Amino acid sequence: MRKILITGGAGFIGSNLCDHFISKGFQVVCLDNFSTGFRHNIGHLLSNPHFFLIEGDIRNLETCKKSCEGVEMVLHQAALGSVPRSIGDPITTNEVNVGGFLNMLVAARDSGVRRFIYAASSSTYGDSPALPKVEDVIGKPLSPYAVTKYVNELYADVFAKTYGMETIGLRYFNVFGRRQNPNGAYAAVIPKFVIQLMNHESPVINGTGDFSRDFTYIDNVVQMNEKAMLTENSEAVNQVYNTAVGDRTTLNSLVEYLKEFLSEFDGEIKNIEVVHGPNRTGDIPHSLASVEKAKELLGYEPTHDIRTGLKEAVGWYWENLRDSLQSSE
Repeated sequence: MRKILITGGAGFIGSNLCDHFISKGFQVVCLDNFSTGFRHNIGHLLSNPHFFLIEGDIRNLETCKKSCEGVEMVLHQAALGSVPRSIGDPITTNEVNVGGFLNMLVAARDSGVRRFIYAASSSTYGDSPALPKVEDVIGKPLSPYAVTKYVNELYADVFAKTYGMETIGLRYFNVFGRRQNPNGAYAAVIPKFVIQLMNHESPVINGTGDFSRDFTYIDNVVQMNEKAMLTENSEAVNQVYNTAVGDRTTLNSLVEYLKEFLSEFDGEIKNIEVVHGPNRTGDIPHSLASVEKAKELLGYEPTHDIRTGLKEAVGWYWENLRDSLQSSE
């Protein structure tokens, strides 16, 4: 049985990866310090004999080495996300996202891990105005978070060339779906809007609402991780890939879609007014990915567009959050 390590495995994306690869017959080691992940995301897996939880921090090299023992592949998701968080506390963001990343690379190298797949970010495109975003054309970073994710790509490239490791970076574009936390100061926009609408509160859009994003449903992200992990195409490794749909949606359209789907559960939601606030520091105006490289080299085919994904996500949130509705912090 093949053994893989998923760092940040109790988080939103990580726990979905844990579920998927357990269902596919892998042995899964989950490393998490529960700073942003939750035990309830993986509680159902704890009794599975093929699932192993290591509670620890990637800032500790010995923890990373222990986690990599006997592991063939690493899916590195552990990080401190959020542009605003990084602006408020760039030092901790760097310690986790750069120091922790380097620890994981060293541990993977020393343990003989065959392939190291890591969560990169669309924030790496920075101030580049070009659309769609193509992997080889990036701008200058606009936040400390963006700097850390770009440094990840540089380190991965150096480790591939210097130590012969196989690395693949996945530049995630605005991932959403089941288990994405709607609460807290750094909640992502979709779950935040969902919980506000369910509470009959007006969602606050930063700016005019004309900013657009390539919102990417979690199932597409799981598929990309699996393709990256299992590819036997030698040209596909030691690369970075956009992980997205290749379509863009404005924030105004996003809210209208959410109101439409949530109104199927609560008719009053469609009448909720939207409030507009100031633009957020560090935000890029538009984001749209080209996914041609992933299609060509990895055989990626996104299964969910924004509406299909939102409909599934809204159903999950309604089922899982309606009994414990609370305002986002």
